[in-house]
Amino acid sequence: MACLLETPIRMSVLSEVTASSRHYVDRLFDPDPQKVLQGVIDMKNAVIGNNKQKANLIVLGAVPRLLYLLQQETSSTELKTECAVVLGSLAMGTENNVKSLLDCHIIPALLQGLLSPDLKFIEACLRCLRTIFTSPVTPEELLYTDATVIPHLMALLSRSRYTQEYICQIFSHCCKGPDHQTILFNHGAVQNIAHLLTSVSYKVRMQALKCFSVLAFENPQVSMTLVNVLVDGELLPQIFVKMLQRDKPIEMQLTSAKCLTYMCRAGAIRTDDSCIVLKTLPCLVRMCSKERLLEERVEGAETLAYLIEPDVELQRIASITDHLIAMLADYFKYPSSVSAITDIKRLDHDLKHAHELRQAAFKLYASLGANDEDIRKKVLQNAPDEILVVASSMLCNLLLEFSPSKEPILESGAVELLCGLTQSENPALRVNGIWALMNMAFQAEQKIKADILRSLSTEQLFRLLSDSDLNVLMKTLGLLRNLLSTRPTLCILANIADGTTAKELIMTNDDILQKIKYYMGHSHVKLQLAAMFCISNLVWNEEEGSQERQDKLRDMGIVDILHKLSQSPDSNLCDKAKMALQQYLA
Repeated sequence: MACLLETPIRMSVLSEVTASSRHYVDRLFDPDPQKVLQGVIDMKNAVIGNNKQKANLIVLGAVPRLLYLLQQETSSTELKTECAVVLGSLAMGTENNVKSLLDCHIIPALLQGLLSPDLKFIEACLRCLRTIFTSPVTPEELLYTDATVIPHLMALLSRSRYTQEYICQIFSHCCKGPDHQTILFNHGAVQNIAHLLTSVSYKVRMQALKCFSVLAFENPQVSMTLVNVLVDGELLPQIFVKMLQRDKPIEMQLTSAKCLTYMCRAGAIRTDDSCIVLKTLPCLVRMCSKERLLEERVEGAETLAYLIEPDVELQRIASITDHLIAMLADYFKYPSSVSAITDIKRLDHDLKHAHELRQAAFKLYASLGANDEDIRKKVLQNAPDEILVVASSMLCNLLLEFSPSKEPILESGAVELLCGLTQSENPALRVNGIWALMNMAFQAEQKIKADILRSLSTEQLFRLLSDSDLNVLMKTLGLLRNLLSTRPTLCILANIADGTTAKELIMTNDDILQKIKYYMGHSHVKLQLAAMFCISNLVWNEEEGSQERQDKLRDMGIVDILHKLSQSPDSNLCDKAKMALQQYLA
């Protein structure tokens, strides 16, 4: 019975809500203007913070009526203002609310309202426009379709601190790319907005600052102009420097640093200028500390990465400033415990920021190590395992024989770095280290092979052949195979430095030979195949010293194992064993 009663109760509640919402809409059509005004005021109070009520009113058709009243010449200014306020409140709901407002052509109606002589009505229209244009579902182009809009907005900047705040916010959100920058610049944005940086209102100062950051981004024309703008006797860069001091709000510090960064990257400020080296860069490094909010850390790291990307000296300075490289390791430790988070919204928020933090850290790591090998090594010594796994995985691909990146990577000291990774406690890093060395050794010159053996050492090779991780074993045997094999046109010659060859090093190390023998009889076919590759190369009779190697391997019982493997049900293993036996018979 309880289940049968649930539906009527729900329907009753829904009917009451709908009836209540319908009542608000019906009052908008009352013939008495005063009752209409009161109805709009009551609607305003009803929708504040109530997304469900907002959605109901939109569905019931409140928006077209509100827009009609807002545009009617017979409507009082007070009624028009209240209509704009309600529409602004509806826009603060969900993105679907904004889409519904856009479908009703709210933007042209509000822009028309800006022609009114009444300041309160203008401010209400601008507040609503600000809310709509800052929504991700609103196309920025809607601000630029009518060529008279931008100059009119520029003229309204002087009306009040609210018009300044809202218009600057609209500009900063709708300035996407060089075309928009040019339009705003040509209509006097720099001159009209510059003096707002000294406003008594913090919100006005902040919105003006954000405007300059989007105007200057990758725009030499704007940036060169900003450098020479005077505000109350001070140049803009000096004002920006004051705004990024420690005693200013973090939002202001970050945005000021962005302005100076973008001006520097656009060529308007030298990279060795004190405002960059001593002010902007240290400020951005501070933003990366774990004391900052997650959003601030992301923004700080991404902006710093952009600042230092083309300049090796800035990269060096950043790498030694406030333990930045160690600081970045914390970007990979968030969230600390997903299982402890039971709130789904919190979990979504945390996972989103965890992704953003990692992405920002990768960008900054890339910029730090873009030009200097010492910094690259420093990054890899301090980076967390997660980034080392990703970076070493990339190296595995970059060191393939056909990769154009192979030579410059080899020249950058990659051999020592990768050999170091093979000693990591993390199996994934050991695999990637040995895998990259395997790729490096494939059809490589003898000098590279000798460098690998020298840096890795036969002792470490033996440890890797005893590794508990099967993938490490496979890649180590693959490395041995590539170290022992040669191109047809190359002879194995003693390295000038130590007079040894890869084959000699293997043949003189009984521990490694016993390991290879052990893997020939392993239950894992892939391991057997990898071991067979090594044996085939050692016994190949066209190579110098092959007879001595064959004799030693026969004494170890390798030939007996080859006979057994030649009967293997695995066709690859069988073929490899027969091929090796043929070398003894040739």
